[in-house]
Amino acid sequence: MDNSATLHTVYLSLGTNLGDKEHNLVSAITEIEKRIGPIRAQSAFLATEPWGFESPNTFLNAAIKVETELSPHALLKVTQQIERGMGRTQKSTLNSQLSTVIYHDRIIDIDILLYDDLHIHTKKLIIPHPHMYERDFVLIPLKEIMK
Repeated sequence: MDNSATLHTVYLSLGTNLGDKEHNLVSAITEIEKRIGPIRAQSAFLATEPWGFESPNTFLNAAIKVETELSPHALLKVTQQIERGMGRTQKSTLNSQLSTVIYHDRIIDIDILLYDDLHIHTKKLIIPHPHMYERDFVLIPLKEIMK
C-alpha cells in the first residue's frame, strides 16, 4: 500500500453455515487481508442459529476490523468477489410481493457494517448496515472488537 493513501476503518461481519465453517471463516479472513487490507482486530467465532429462515445448519459468525484504501463501492465489489470465489452462488433476495427478504444457506456471507463514520444509502449499498442492530450474531462479535 502507498503510505500517502488514506486508510479507512471498516468493520465487516462474516457468516457461514455450510461445509467446514471454521475453515470458511479463516479462508475469507485470509482473502480479505490479501485483497482489502490489514486486519486490525478479529472477534472469536460465534456459533448461532439461522436468522430469518429455517435451516438445519447452524452458523459460525465473526466480525473483523480492517484498514483499507478501497472506496465503499469498491469494497462491496471485492467482498462479493471473495464470496463468489469461495463458492457462494445465491445472495439473499427480495420478495417484492411480500416486501420480505428471502435468505439461503451460504458458504460465506460478508457484510459491510461500518465504514469510517460514513452514511451511504444507494440501491446497492447501505452503510451503516441497516439490520446490524437487530442481530445478536452481528452485535456480539462487533462489540468484542470495538472495545
